[in-house]
Amino acid sequence: MKAAQTGFSTAAILGFSAALITLVLDQVTKLYTLFVYDLPLKEPVEFAPFINLIVVWNRGISYGLFQQDGDLGRWVLIVVSILAAIGLSIWIRRTKAKLLALSLGLIVGGAIGNVIDRLAYGAVFDFIQFQVGNWSWYVFNVADAAIVAGVIGLLYDSFVLEARRGR
Repeated sequence: MKAAQTGFSTAAILGFSAALITLVLDQVTKLYTLFVYDLPLKEPVEFAPFINLIVVWNRGISYGLFQQDGDLGRWVLIVVSILAAIGLSIWIRRTKAKLLALSLGLIVGGAIGNVIDRLAYGAVFDFIQFQVGNWSWYVFNVADAAIVAGVIGLLYDSFVLEARRGR
């Protein structure tokens, strides 16, 4: 089906596809790691010399900031994430810029993936840890990685490509 037939631009189709793929990959990896591989019983697992699999229940936002112990904080994070996903989806629908739409889609898919965790478990399931010697990066999941990649793409689009489009 062509973009003109659906009423969506090619960029919007790309953005919404990225959101869906991100959401599916995020949830599949989390469900597999939790319930099939049973990481909580096997952790820590050295996946590669610099990647460990461990279980972290993140009740805050990125990097474990603003940890929420109560239901009010959890629901505030859920509502804010849903509102952000809706707003970014409207932006995807309106843009003609492919990288912008892709980047926004990564953020939307990651945000929805983490909302599902908060609804299902009360916290976000993070399980991938980069570690080199004694130095360790924060523990994350596919949704978090997609959000970071989306923000990088958004910044690149805003500061580099937008300037080129303005010429």
